[in-house]
Amino acid sequence: MAINMQTISSSIAKTAVLALFLTSGSSMAQDKLSAVSISGKATDTGSGYVYLQRFDDKVFFTVDSAKIQNGQFRLSTNIKLPELYGLTLDKAQNPLYIFIDSERVSVDLIPDANYSNSKVTGSKAQDLFNEYKKLDNESLKIDSFINANPRSIVSAYVLYRNFSYRLSPDEIDRNLSLLDPSLRQTQYANELRKLSDILRTVEPGKKAPDFTLNDPQGQPVKLSDHKGKYLLVDFWASWCGPCRRENPNLVKAWQKYKDKGFDVFGVSLDRKKENWVKAIKDDQLTWTQVSDLKFWNSEAAKLYGVRAIPSNVLLSPDGTIIAKNLTGETLHSKLEQLLGSKN
Repeated sequence: MAINMQTISSSIAKTAVLALFLTSGSSMAQDKLSAVSISGKATDTGSGYVYLQRFDDKVFFTVDSAKIQNGQFRLSTNIKLPELYGLTLDKAQNPLYIFIDSERVSVDLIPDANYSNSKVTGSKAQDLFNEYKKLDNESLKIDSFINANPRSIVSAYVLYRNFSYRLSPDEIDRNLSLLDPSLRQTQYANELRKLSDILRTVEPGKKAPDFTLNDPQGQPVKLSDHKGKYLLVDFWASWCGPCRRENPNLVKAWQKYKDKGFDVFGVSLDRKKENWVKAIKDDQLTWTQVSDLKFWNSEAAKLYGVRAIPSNVLLSPDGTIIAKNLTGETLHSKLEQLLGSKN
């Protein structure tokens, strides 16, 4: 069958109209707000308010509040369902994670132990999330969890939040395909598709994407200016316990191999400069350090698809990525393999 330009133009026009219709329908479904009532008990810890927060890419943003009166509160608001929200008595502290999938939810908000003793009723998604938290993340197969709960927002969230950093791009794509179509346009699925694309650009064998960030003195430092040695680009933060516990191992590796052609380039996901600088001093991190102090919105972290820290990439002297996420003895073994025979 011959295909001429008129046929192509007509086909493109029809396809565009159909795509616009489908996209608009999907967008409208995702943007629809529901009138929700959240009520319950709360211990007034000083603020006098319960704050409702929206979750957006690892960060909570306050969207509403209710005054506590005689130990009771009630929030009536219009929000997206189903979705993850936070409830807190102190905006400076981590909230209670609460999945809301119905228009009426009851909460016994107990601030002790990071709200771990709080109770939520009226949300099937929250019930599933509570069950998930009892599971062993290390042995849990995320594809099995999704297959068992393909329509739950919890499946999309868990894949995004707790598994994406340890999956390959192909594994992310396969698990996304297991989700019900109703979840394919959630913030979690959208972020995972972006992440899959980014991770393909930073796989071993690819050239390391370049970036420029400021050091503690406010001077711009370019990653590519540090070519010529095996370079470990280390993503960390002062507030990250696992990072701080790994730092002594990193210091030991740097001291052993720094004169044999190895260096470290630290990228902090801190928010407060004073905390960042203090951690550098306390942990004796004497190599180059940079940060834009944007927390999880760090431009460098986004560029490398960093979803959890500590995280790192090892570059060859010409700037090619040769390994990722080397810690503990694995890092020492790799450096011994590359540099152990050098004087």
